[in-house]
Amino acid sequence: MRYPYLTFAAACCAASLPAQAQSGPPTTIVVATSAGTGVDVIARVLGRQLAAQMGSPVIVENRPGASGNIGADHVARAASDGRTLLLAATTFATNAAVNRTLPYDPVKSFVPISLLSTGAMTLAVAPTLKAESVPELVRLAKATPGAINYASPGNGTPQHLAMELFKLEAGVDLFHVPYKSTGGAVTDLAGGHISAMVVPIDTVLPLATGGKVKVLGVMSAQRFQGLPDVPTLSEQGLPKVEVGVWYGLLAPAGTPRATVDRLNREVNEALARPEVVTTLRQQGIDPAGGSPERLAAHLRAELARWQAVVKAARISVD
Repeated sequence: MRYPYLTFAAACCAASLPAQAQSGPPTTIVVATSAGTGVDVIARVLGRQLAAQMGSPVIVENRPGASGNIGADHVARAASDGRTLLLAATTFATNAAVNRTLPYDPVKSFVPISLLSTGAMTLAVAPTLKAESVPELVRLAKATPGAINYASPGNGTPQHLAMELFKLEAGVDLFHVPYKSTGGAVTDLAGGHISAMVVPIDTVLPLATGGKVKVLGVMSAQRFQGLPDVPTLSEQGLPKVEVGVWYGLLAPAGTPRATVDRLNREVNEALARPEVVTTLRQQGIDPAGGSPERLAAHLRAELARWQAVVKAARISVD
């Protein structure tokens, strides 16, 4: 999942994590996407803070490919010593929902450490589309079944499944146009070549405030402070269409509980730092934290939810 409009991505990717006055073996945070994505940026912000706290190097290692399977499988096979971690995101659950032949088990192959942060999705449309609200979009779609198209970064991505959930709840038929990246899809949405798209808030915010796209609704329980005039989908009659992006830290199965608890304490301390909170919230992402059990419960709920959507919408990655 690409986040091309993150304002601090380039700086985070270019800078190295602190190395001075550090000792002990390094900890590697594996990111299953390329550099510059939202997952990668969060890994570097977190890694920089963890390195300062723990006094040992924290390395961010990008292992993109196969919808995140390459990176996740690498961590699943790593030593269970707390030195190789996976920064998982929403795609970790949606990918498992659409793929029956993963090289790892999303639950049994990992041990949760902490839920890192959450953010909301939005339902955005091209500036030329004659709809100013979700009810207007639903009426337009029902009047012209299949005529309105929508983009996603590919089959089985969170954006794809979120729009399929919207279609199921609203009872509308929209035509799916899968892209290879979020960037290309968002560019065509702003250009009016695509009618609609589910987009993370941190990606769409600069375009929405610049009038290049219209955000019809926020897929969260509450309105987003950066777009206070945009109602939630629940406010517009679709309470079940609540979809967010999330990020969590996982370790290989078999990692000792004492190691998990130590890492959990370090992560929670890092997420409470004012500079980390400010950096994340500037991008529409709220720091989370909490116990390993919180992430475990969140992951179970996400897997069950998206498996149900995939089944109801008859989604295939083929």
